[in-house]
Amino acid sequence: MPKYSLGIDFGTLSGRAVLVDVENGREVAASVYEYSNAVIDDRLPETNEKLPPDWALQDPADYLRVLEKTVPAVLKEAKVSPEDVIGIGIDFTACTMLPIDKSGQPLAFDPKWRSNPHAWVKLWKHHAAQPEANRINEVAREMGEPWLDRYGGKISSEWFFAKALQIVNEAPEVYDAADKLIEAADWVILQMTGKEARNACTAGYKAIWSKRDGYPSKEYLKALHPKIENIVDEKMSRDIYPIGAKAGELTPEMAARMGLRPGIAVAVANVDAHVAVPAATVTEPGKMVMIMGTSTCHMVLGREPKIVEGMCGYVEDGIIPGYFGFEAGQSCVGDHFAWFVENCVPASYMDEAKSKGISVHELLTEKASVLKPGESGLIALDWWNGNRSVLVDVDLTGVMVGMTLATKPEEMYRALIEATAFGTNIIIDAFQSSGVEVNELYAAGGLPDRNPMLMQIYADVTSREIKITASSQSCALGSAMFGAVAAGSAAGGYDTIFDAAKKMARVKDVTYKPIPKNHEIYKKLFAEYKLLHDYFGRGTNDIMKRLKAMREEVS
Repeated sequence: MPKYSLGIDFGTLSGRAVLVDVENGREVAASVYEYSNAVIDDRLPETNEKLPPDWALQDPADYLRVLEKTVPAVLKEAKVSPEDVIGIGIDFTACTMLPIDKSGQPLAFDPKWRSNPHAWVKLWKHHAAQPEANRINEVAREMGEPWLDRYGGKISSEWFFAKALQIVNEAPEVYDAADKLIEAADWVILQMTGKEARNACTAGYKAIWSKRDGYPSKEYLKALHPKIENIVDEKMSRDIYPIGAKAGELTPEMAARMGLRPGIAVAVANVDAHVAVPAATVTEPGKMVMIMGTSTCHMVLGREPKIVEGMCGYVEDGIIPGYFGFEAGQSCVGDHFAWFVENCVPASYMDEAKSKGISVHELLTEKASVLKPGESGLIALDWWNGNRSVLVDVDLTGVMVGMTLATKPEEMYRALIEATAFGTNIIIDAFQSSGVEVNELYAAGGLPDRNPMLMQIYADVTSREIKITASSQSCALGSAMFGAVAAGSAAGGYDTIFDAAKKMARVKDVTYKPIPKNHEIYKKLFAEYKLLHDYFGRGTNDIMKRLKAMREEVS
């Protein structure tokens, strides 16, 4: 009988489970659960507590509902017996963290804390901890902390210690009440196995941990805030589990809730972007994988550590065992295009899309596809949600230059797509100039499947051929692959992720190749993009930050 592995991908707006045939990577069933509370960025559910600007929270109950609803659904759809499921792997957006009590339950579940926003899950795109991130970077530079270079010279407000420090500064009572502060990915593993098994991927990329040096010193942490001198030992853990390892086995209670048998191997959790790399067939250096969705993560492997400006970090064994995994990213890609459709498209376009039976995105793409590079006279900066790499600054905002009374929506839409391609090119240049080779591009996620025009623009801008993963659920597939590794060959899985990738991962036959004449035009546009990028992003003109500060003063 065939054996199966479950991959469960916890995204920004939903969670999905994919049931995968271990022998060949065939995805036999999939199910999606849309979070009932989605992204909480205005008011808390039930209590209606108003949130300040730049907050982004989630309800941990939604994560449990993903397990309870999607797993039985895929088993039913595939008509697969729970006895034939050998492993489970999960991945998560990161850093997504929460405070929990001694029983492992989120403080947000306790009526005493439910009205306090700091008791809830802080989603990856929670940017309200920027003052704390600034403090982390300032003290690190003052003390000459060697780990700062590993992260391109800046720690992001999206990461663990910035969010933890914000709790200490603004809600010390929540910090005191919490038994642990934990990544949501590791919390879900705790729920499934009854064991805390913190994963090396989120610890390395989001919590300043390294395999060789551990966490930052107590002296540094005390300099940040006396209250967190012992945060690692009191609220976290020094026991870090490598990716691909077995975290534990599914408990009888969770097996009943998920419709599975107890004792199934559960893999150590992973970050969504990172787990997609082997699912894209990439297990060696020189190949960048772009995981393209609401945001984009850029992952590449190297044989030795390198310092790259503005990277999200490099972690030894962080993506694939035996290599240094480098990460960079863009905070606003799919979100960028969705914002435009929701806020800037006239009713006539809505009506035209409806009459054609297509989405507004499809209509804009159809119209934008006939435009030549440079024809619109527009250029944009892709910072509608700040800049993750290479500037690492959430206070940067969007720009579009060249609009006239004749500018059309499709021209603006294409300019936004081009801006994200230019942002990716900035990242590639940063890697290349620092000695991290990027010879091939691979794309995964929802955008590559839905928008061929976008992928051709990326190929033309970067002057590189782009291969597309065969799976539209690369993150879930990657998690299923690690689930098969956690089960091991004795149970019908694999002993290494390299073995699993050979059998379970694949790319499409169709690729996107750069068009030379388009690339020549984009070279000129990219030069203009870089001028704007440096002018607004490197301190020559901080108008974006001044406007943001003014908004906060008057709101």
